[in-house]
Amino acid sequence: MSGENSSADDMQRVWDVVVVGAGPAGASAAYAAAVAGRRVLLLEKAELPRYKTCGGGIIGPSRDALPPGFELPLKDRVHAVTFSNNGRFTRTRRSKQMMFGLINRPAFDQQLVEHAQKAGAELRTGATVTRVEQHGSAVPDRRTVAVVLQGGETLLARAVVGADGSASRIGAHVGVKVDQVDLGLEAEIPVPETVAEDWKGRVLIDWGPMPGSYGWVFPKGDTLTVGVISARGEGAATKRYLEDFIARLGLAGFEPSISSGHLTRCRADDSPLSRGRVLVCGDAAGLLEPWTREGISFALRSGRLAGEWAVRIAEAHDAVDTRRQALNYAFAVKAGLGVEMSVGKRMLAVFERRPGLFHAALTGFRPAWRAFKEITQGRTTLGELVRSHPLAQRALTTFAPEPAAPAKPDEADADERDDRDERDETDSEGPVTS
Repeated sequence: MSGENSSADDMQRVWDVVVVGAGPAGASAAYAAAVAGRRVLLLEKAELPRYKTCGGGIIGPSRDALPPGFELPLKDRVHAVTFSNNGRFTRTRRSKQMMFGLINRPAFDQQLVEHAQKAGAELRTGATVTRVEQHGSAVPDRRTVAVVLQGGETLLARAVVGADGSASRIGAHVGVKVDQVDLGLEAEIPVPETVAEDWKGRVLIDWGPMPGSYGWVFPKGDTLTVGVISARGEGAATKRYLEDFIARLGLAGFEPSISSGHLTRCRADDSPLSRGRVLVCGDAAGLLEPWTREGISFALRSGRLAGEWAVRIAEAHDAVDTRRQALNYAFAVKAGLGVEMSVGKRMLAVFERRPGLFHAALTGFRPAWRAFKEITQGRTTLGELVRSHPLAQRALTTFAPEPAAPAKPDEADADERDDRDERDETDSEGPVTS
């Protein structure tokens, strides 16, 4: 490990914010906390740069959430989308303006981490977090969280941000609950120049054979990123879909440089976003768009919020103020990303039943294509679209009525349980009130 890694005195110092995971969510959180002038440690179990299974589409909301001065390492700029319905009824729609860009995640993630470092965050790679502790002998006082690494080393922080992916250990500590799990399979396929030229500036989206599934081709210079996604539990069918998809495109003769798989997890509506002085964001919190499973913009935006609120939690002197700041973070996430997720879930419900309807709308109904462009360009969101367009509102209400709110404990209830736990461990000054 290099000089980027923290020295042996980590055990003695108390960091303001420790961020676990150096993907887009973690790097954004570290950047936000470091820009505020706090002592920030960013932990990553891998060595950077590292590969990540991801289409690599950078839509408008992702671009708008990047740090100032960030130059996107774009491999291509998308001006056309070819849609097909399980290989049939193919049609290409074009846009004069770029809709979104395509990146390779290793370079993109590395650049985000470098921005966090320039802002003052310290990076430590090869550091696997096994657990966090908010009570017990490893914790010197109730304002401190212990972050325990593989091998037993313990780091101390005033606040912790969990951004360690969809199989998050920090998410398990917080108690994150998911109600949608999907399997994505992907192949990075190097192609000759003649093939690459045919795909330049154009992506393919194919509505798949299983309910809620779809496939994509994203061109990145001399490599095509080809992938499919569907609900978990359909592993064999999903693999067959990818194989058939690649063969149908005439790409079966090219050897993939990387073949990988990944589970995406969407949070349940009542899933907590914090526990005591620990926040979660990005995939660790189950924050992604349920219909498209787009996660980069959710990671960047929730990461920035987590970093900002972690600073406030680090400054909190008691359980009351800690809970207040954590609830404010949850409100900020739910008011923006939560609304988009709610609409996305309803869109997925319609898409699972009527993929042909989506295909017909996007390829033959100009307002639907315009809405698609505006969302990818960042001019609007799914939530704003439904709120401001009566036709979209009526269509969604007709095909996917708003579900009744579940009668379950909310974030405040979870935090009150947390506060009771803390009072059991320490002498609190009295009842917790908001």
